[in-house]
Amino acid sequence: MAWMAWTWPTAAFFAVIVVILGVMSWLAIRYPETPRKGILGIETTRGDRLFISLLVAGFVNLAWLGLALGPQWGALGLSLVLTAGIFRTV
Repeated sequence: MAWMAWTWPTAAFFAVIVVILGVMSWLAIRYPETPRKGILGIETTRGDRLFISLLVAGFVNLAWLGLALGPQWGALGLSLVLTAGIFRTV
């Protein structure tokens, strides 16, 4: 694995994704849900909203880097706020 140049932030990123998937799986088993319609006008489940929020977070972080808006912590904060909004409204 030396060729992959693992760093602590990279390992933490993948660990967080694994934990999120585990929590989502547990929620799906413990509290099954039916799809709901949000502001997009399409039916979504928790998994759909998670996928949308991960895509949004990726684009926010890329735009933050590309526009050199400051430390990456700002992009993380914005992504968390957007994720909360996505889970509440979409």
